[in-house]
Amino acid sequence: MTQRELLNDGKHAIEIRNLNVYYGEKLAVKHITIPIARHKITAFIGPSGCGKSTVLRSLNRMNDLIPGARVEGEVVYRGQNLYGPDIDAVEVRRRIGMVFQKPNPFPKSIYDNVAYGPRVLGIRDRRALDQIVEQSLRQAALWDEVKDDLRKSGLALSGGQQQRLCIARTLAVEPDVILMDEPCSALDPIATQRIEDLMKELSVDYSIVIVTHNMQQAMRVSDYTAFYTTDESRIGDLVEFNRTEKLFSAPSDPRTADYIAGRFG
Repeated sequence: MTQRELLNDGKHAIEIRNLNVYYGEKLAVKHITIPIARHKITAFIGPSGCGKSTVLRSLNRMNDLIPGARVEGEVVYRGQNLYGPDIDAVEVRRRIGMVFQKPNPFPKSIYDNVAYGPRVLGIRDRRALDQIVEQSLRQAALWDEVKDDLRKSGLALSGGQQQRLCIARTLAVEPDVILMDEPCSALDPIATQRIEDLMKELSVDYSIVIVTHNMQQAMRVSDYTAFYTTDESRIGDLVEFNRTEKLFSAPSDPRTADYIAGRFG
């Protein structure tokens, strides 16, 4: 299936259209056009500095928080350009949640970590909060491990548990899309497998985009993969986007084949 066919198949959660991102005067990534499939996992791979995290952060306007960052082009979600003049960036980040590279639980209890977002949205009823906390922790495959210790600090959990707590915190505000920026890079192999299994389970209900340096991880968990590198001017460039199996088994660009084979990056 060609990139144009993928864009027009009607099954995407987000469309990235001719995206350029600048940091000050420096162009960081150029002319990125790809769809993010609904209820699938899309992986961004490529060498350091190729712009994959920059593109990821553009999907929920996290780049707005970086001084001098500027975006051209469109990120279309539910028929609206998320960079339109009347779009509330805070609401964008509620609908398109993010899990970061390093687990970052708040210095609060497990319960209060998960209840934080719903409380910000105005939910005060204790019974409703209890239900949200339990459901979110169950979705994050953490409930059985912490249900008797909800007043324990989130910082006292293991690294893998902390990352699942952060996933639960993201789920608590009912996003449509979940972005994950190297979510397993700080975790051991057993915790990594738990997160990978969880991603597959969550993709039934959510659209997921993951940035990873681990090509094996991209092959294991993703349905689609985008490969980025830098051009001769060191500007981030999308080389190839396709179904994961196709991209890894029969890449259409020699740069993709070289990266997969370990000849650079």
